Amino acid sequence: MIGDVLNARIREYGPTNSIEQENVLQELMQHYVLAGLARAGMFSVAVFHGGTCLRIVHGMRRFSEDLDFLLKNPDPGFRWTEYLESVRRDFTREGIALEIQDKSAAGTAVQKAFVKTDAIGRVLLLVLPFERPNPRKIRIKLEIDTNPPAGSAFQTSFITFPTVSAITTQTLPSSFALKLHALLCRRYVKGRDWYDLCWYISRGVKPDLGLLQNALWQQGPWAPQALTVTSEWLIECLAATVGDIDWRELGTDIQRFLPNEERTIPEAWSKEFFRSQLEVLGRSLHDE
Repeated sequence: MIGDVLNARIREYGPTNSIEQENVLQELMQHYVLAGLARAGMFSVAVFHGGTCLRIVHGMRRFSEDLDFLLKNPDPGFRWTEYLESVRRDFTREGIALEIQDKSAAGTAVQKAFVKTDAIGRVLLLVLPFERPNPRKIRIKLEIDTNPPAGSAFQTSFITFPTVSAITTQTLPSSFALKLHALLCRRYVKGRDWYDLCWYISRGVKPDLGLLQNALWQQGPWAPQALTVTSEWLIECLAATVGDIDWRELGTDIQRFLPNEERTIPEAWSKEFFRSQLEVLGRSLHDE
C-alpha cells in the first residue's frame, strides 16, 4: 500500500535527475516523520521552522535536509524519546524498519536526533525513474532548540501527505528573524542561507527585529552587548558580510538542493547582486 502511494507521489514530483530523485525520496520521508510527530503530540510543545518548513509549508523551491524545531517555552528537560518512538511505531505499521539515534546531550540547548531507514530498494520496491546503483539510507536529522530566544510568533499550518496533519509553524516574520541571526552569527558560510534571504525578500517578508535582537543577545558575537537592532544596523552588518564572501565558490554549496530549472541561479551571485537585494530589504524596512 505505502509503495503505491509513494510511487504516485514520485510521479507527481517528476525528478529530472538522480540527485533530484534522492531529494524527493528524502522529502517524502520527512513528510512521514512530520505526520508521525503530529500524531505523537509534538506540536503541543514545539514549533516547526527552518528551511524544510519553508519548503514543505510555504512552497520554497529548494530542497532541504533537516527538520528543525524550537520549543514554545524553554525546557531543558525535553527529550526526543517518546516522540520518536511513536514515529517508529507508525513506520513499523507500514512495514518499514526505522533506526533512531538520539544524540541529545545534557547541558546543550539544541538537542539532536537522527532517523534512518534503508527500506527503499529492499522493503519498498519503488518504481524510480533513475537507478540507485549504491542505495544509501535515507537519513533525517532532527534538531530542537530547548532554550529559544523570546518573542517568536507561531501559527497552525497543515500538511496533506501522507495524511492531513495540523502542525505548529513559525510565522514568516519570526522565521526571517532567525534566518538573519544565522546569517550574522553562523561560524561558516552556507549558500542555502543566502538563497533563503532572497526568498524572504522576494515575498516582501519583514523580519521581526525584536526577535532578532533577543536572539543576538542570547547567542553570537554581540551577546555580551546591550545591542539595539535597527533596520540601519541590520543592513550595515549584512552589507559588511556580503563584502567578505567568495560568491563564486559559495554557489556550489547549494547546487544539489535546487530543481533543475533553478540550478543556474547561483551563477548570478555576486557582491553587487546581494547589495541590490539588501537595498530592497532596506526600503521594505523603512516603509514600516
